[in-house]
Amino acid sequence: MKLRSQLFGRSSLGAATVASLIALAVTHSVVSITAAADESGIPDPGFTIEVGRTALVVTDPQNDFLSPDGVTWGVVGKNVEANGTVEHIDQLFAAAKSTDMPVFISPHYYYPHDHEWKFEGALELLMHQIGMFDRPSALSTEGFEGSGADWLEQYKKYINDGETVVTSPHKVFGPESNDLVLQLRKQGIDKVILAGMSANLCTESHMRALIEEGFEVMVVTDATAAAQVPGYDGYQAASINYRMIASHVADTEKTVASIKAAAGR
Repeated sequence: MKLRSQLFGRSSLGAATVASLIALAVTHSVVSITAAADESGIPDPGFTIEVGRTALVVTDPQNDFLSPDGVTWGVVGKNVEANGTVEHIDQLFAAAKSTDMPVFISPHYYYPHDHEWKFEGALELLMHQIGMFDRPSALSTEGFEGSGADWLEQYKKYINDGETVVTSPHKVFGPESNDLVLQLRKQGIDKVILAGMSANLCTESHMRALIEEGFEVMVVTDATAAAQVPGYDGYQAASINYRMIASHVADTEKTVASIKAAAGR
């Protein structure tokens, strides 16, 4: 029987009950709990991790978003630090790798021909203007190491291990322009734990697209962050939509515990 582990909503059960249910999952292989609705009255369908069907998907774990030297740090850095985003993504990677959960990276790269687009949305235009995720060619990694398009250094041991699936780049925000869905389907994945950058752009767009493609998706709320500028809070906007659209939202601590429980660790 496949081992399963249920992630619990913030307003569901106490810590002791959660611990006992995780123990039950390990002992009996299955635990199925639907979290209670929170004060909003919006139902929480919950999310069950199933070995062999569940993967971790991380969007844009790249320097331009997550490094103080990245071109967006001036608008995302405060939220990245407040959420502990860098460390929480690291913890998700570590948990997935220690339990053999498949990991998929959906990166963002721009090549010279992408700068020839005749029209862009507001933040597409901004990304092109500031040289975000720029690479000289799809066929060259010249200048890639340590660039804004490169992985955050501490993630390289997870991403460059020969096991992680790095998809072709998405070009706007969602995975419609890359092969993420194909790669997930080919590995028999239909349940996704989603994290990465940026909360209201690529991460939210991936959530929406994957749900439309028939995947069950949960979002790790403190393993993402977004731009916060006067009059606009990208993280708040994304958080509302995560709760209203995804099957479940949870923080990194609960997600890591459930990943390990599903693997009997």
